[in-house]
Amino acid sequence: MEEDKELEGLILKYTAALKTLETQISILLQDYEHKNNYNPVEHIKSRIKSYDSATKKLISRGYELTTKNIEEHVHDMVGLRIVCSFLSDVYEIVKIIEDSNQITIRDKKDYISNPKDTGYYSYHLLVYVPVYLIDGVTLVEAEIQIRTVAMDFWASLDHKITYKFKGEIPEEIKEGMHKCAEDIHALDQKMLKLNNEMQIIKDDQEII
Repeated sequence: MEEDKELEGLILKYTAALKTLETQISILLQDYEHKNNYNPVEHIKSRIKSYDSATKKLISRGYELTTKNIEEHVHDMVGLRIVCSFLSDVYEIVKIIEDSNQITIRDKKDYISNPKDTGYYSYHLLVYVPVYLIDGVTLVEAEIQIRTVAMDFWASLDHKITYKFKGEIPEEIKEGMHKCAEDIHALDQKMLKLNNEMQIIKDDQEII
């Protein structure tokens, strides 16, 4: 009974943290669009990791199944994914969040400059979100993933393809997915180059 009460309290904190994070990110992006006449975001997804997923992560790491261990060792219970149009937008959004006074960054992982062996590209921020409760302010961890539409496309299909296998993924599948990731990254770079060229043409026309 006491464990159930603790879990309910933890879920309440995660729910509040997600709402707070969504609101803060929305305000920052609206302010950016107002000042720059440009919206770098295609869409945003958010979620709270399920209890089953959290327990599986704890078991895989050898931890006992307790609410305390969920809070201390599962750092992505609260997740927000920001999907952008271009590579440059990813780093612009990272800067927006870094400059914010409302969100504290604990750790950064640039899987764009240093992609995973699987071919996974994305930018991850592990942050602290302030949640105001009756007993005071508590900082709740959350993970923000920032990636392009192309990166999100690959990650989604990689999840569907590789999760069909139980155990070791066949080497030919790994190599094929890695090659697709490289092709998609090259496409991201080409689209960024085309967008930059179009911006130069647009600026020249406005001068004339």
